[in-house]
Amino acid sequence: MTAGRMVMTDLLKPEEIKKALDAFSAETFDPRKFFEMVGMKAMTAENVKKVFQVLDVDGSGFIEEEELKFVLKGFSKDGRDLTDDETKAFITAADKDGDGKIGIDEFEALVHE
Repeated sequence: MTAGRMVMTDLLKPEEIKKALDAFSAETFDPRKFFEMVGMKAMTAENVKKVFQVLDVDGSGFIEEEELKFVLKGFSKDGRDLTDDETKAFITAADKDGDGKIGIDEFEALVHE
């Protein structure tokens, strides 16, 4: 971690993250339900965008398919990897412009849908 880089627990409650990760440990991942469970639906757009920046590991301004597969690890090191089907479903749900990746505004729109 570089100095000044936010971590997810700066933005969300660890116990809510754990509860949401546990809920999807054996169940098919549903991004909308997960974001609601960790308290993101109630966040301001600005704070949702901060969460996005934590998840955008390479700092490209997009969450690409490779990053998305490990999205739950962005919430907690105990998070599982998404399956290929879950990753594709997540992209389909959020990628409104069809470029195959999720931009910050697309991410915020998915959370607050």
